[in-house]
Amino acid sequence: MKKVIVTKEVVEGYLNYLKAQEKSQGTLEKYRRELYELMFFLSDTEVRKEELLLWKGALEKKYCPSGVNGRLVAANGFFTFLGRFDLRMKLLRIQKEIFSREEKEMTRAEYTRLVRTAEERGNQRLSLVMQTICATGIRVSELRYITAEAVKRGRAEVNCKGKHRVIFFPRALQKKLIHYGKKKGIRRGALFITKNGNPLNRSNIWAEMKKLCQYAQVSEEKVFPHNLRHLFARIFYALEKDIAKLADLLGHSSIETTRIYIMESGKEHQKRLEKMRLVL
Repeated sequence: MKKVIVTKEVVEGYLNYLKAQEKSQGTLEKYRRELYELMFFLSDTEVRKEELLLWKGALEKKYCPSGVNGRLVAANGFFTFLGRFDLRMKLLRIQKEIFSREEKEMTRAEYTRLVRTAEERGNQRLSLVMQTICATGIRVSELRYITAEAVKRGRAEVNCKGKHRVIFFPRALQKKLIHYGKKKGIRRGALFITKNGNPLNRSNIWAEMKKLCQYAQVSEEKVFPHNLRHLFARIFYALEKDIAKLADLLGHSSIETTRIYIMESGKEHQKRLEKMRLVL
């Protein structure tokens, strides 16, 4: 059986394979980070199942079950690529949650405070980034498709995870983005860019949003780009009650994934029970 040592070269070879399979940049970054964690744990020693189980145990002490499983999935895919199916590990069994965690659910009021605080502190770019994600439901990795040309047309064509969809801009957002592009002298290409002209990435936006928490008086646990997409999903579903349409808008292949986005909190469920008035 082929001997396996997890090295930088082997990991990068696997990531190049995933890139050829058209995996998203976000997925590649996630797998790189998690496989490097495994590489440092093993310290250039031959991979044995016993060592992997020790690593799995260490993960369980450090991360939540979903975080552990995410890393196991990355490792299992890596070992499958190398032809070492015997090194794959079982995922943790996680009981399906039926309510969202209130401490991580961003409200419309908190979103409004974040946007206004960004504007008050002179960060118009961040304000518009947050409004664009929340008003359209796009992924933060899809912001590169928000170009000067797309804004003029009133819609962006997104290709992500092997799927193509059209993103429409609310008129109010379109006007703001057109004004921003003119102000910054951006006539073509990505609208949200760094000082060097590169498209903003997840880490840029994440860091800027975290700086707003204290000033906007919003819990840091709630402030990350993907939570804006969840807020879009909850508000859209509350208005339309059409989960199939919402799945299309979000670019989900499975409605089960969309259900996670619109999961209500236990507090909301309690309110529904009270309204039923079934206790005489």
